[in-house]
Amino acid sequence: MSGFNKVVSTYEQAMAGLQDDMTIIAGGFGICGVQQGLIEQIKKSGVKGLTIASNNCGLEGYGLGILLENQQIKKMISSYVGENALFEKQLMDGVLEVELTPQGTLAEKMRAGGAGIPAFYTATGYGTVIAEGKETREFDGRHYVLEEALQGDFALVRAWKADTFGNLMYHRTQRNFNPMAATAGKITVVEVDEIVAPGDLDPDEIHTPGVYVDRVIQTTHEKRIEFRTVRESQA
Repeated sequence: MSGFNKVVSTYEQAMAGLQDDMTIIAGGFGICGVQQGLIEQIKKSGVKGLTIASNNCGLEGYGLGILLENQQIKKMISSYVGENALFEKQLMDGVLEVELTPQGTLAEKMRAGGAGIPAFYTATGYGTVIAEGKETREFDGRHYVLEEALQGDFALVRAWKADTFGNLMYHRTQRNFNPMAATAGKITVVEVDEIVAPGDLDPDEIHTPGVYVDRVIQTTHEKRIEFRTVRESQA
């Protein structure tokens, strides 16, 4: 990786510098837009005490869920537990600290972190346990909760295409938390399906500018489908 070329050839290079007790912002929703190769490299590295902000924690044996197997995650900032029984067990056993955060609030916390906004007010969660210990204010007769922005030592992103400068295009539902996560990391690492030369991407179709991106690696992992539904032939 030199100059404006942000492409790395190995997952070790992609996650170089990750250490114990760091904070990671990860895009993805369910198993859509998941950075499987980067996550597997985190598991391989053996780092511990991680705080991870992501919509959920993958599945057992896939996505962020594999980092629970060796208790590499200390805290999850998430919107739901999902189908991950190990996540639920570690939460109930007190092994894993979990900060449940409404999805829209979580997305805005990432976006605010990338925009340099330290905190914002939202009506979501007022009068519930979400607001406990947080500042509240009233605007125009409605009550709001002050939520602090999120920033990570690393941000993990999955995209469809990137050029060597790090400009990104997402494919359909990859545009879940990935665009916000991309802006919120001190080091943003992107796993993509295809890498093209500068100028090959239509500027009007670039979703994340390369200024936010530090490293790009082409994925070696196939996409997975969480639930495959088929219909019997009508013939």
